[in-house]
Amino acid sequence: MAAYAVCVRDGQLLLARSPARGGGHEWVLPGGGAEFGEDPYDTVRREVAEETGYRVEVTDLLGVHTNRAVLPGRFPGRQIDHHGVRLLYAAHVTGGELRYEVGGSTDLAAWHDLGAVPGLTRVSLVDTALGLWRDRPPTGRLGTLGETG
Repeated sequence: MAAYAVCVRDGQLLLARSPARGGGHEWVLPGGGAEFGEDPYDTVRREVAEETGYRVEVTDLLGVHTNRAVLPGRFPGRQIDHHGVRLLYAAHVTGGELRYEVGGSTDLAAWHDLGAVPGLTRVSLVDTALGLWRDRPPTGRLGTLGETG
């Protein structure tokens, strides 16, 4: 389980940069995995602080996103069937100063104009989160083809 923040301020989205599988970097939402026994609300606040230097106040639960992927295991020929549950929160900055994470899962944090986000190399969760932030569906889930209501 993981928790992520959608922080929008003055038409800009706060993102962190992470190494991509296969090389290079990609932009991600600030957030990450919950520690054992940690409430996701506390997870998102801790992760944003670690990755960006900012303290945030959570304002809304935007939705829950799940993903399932078969990933390479530690041993040759073995795979891991991974099921991730990710809580997406709207949050706003209440303090701290922008800084980069050292020795963590990200190496850079920055504000990006909302209009420029589609041109960034980013994980798909960024688009999902922005859709939830813009549309605020009551179910916390974006509609897909073939769904009704």
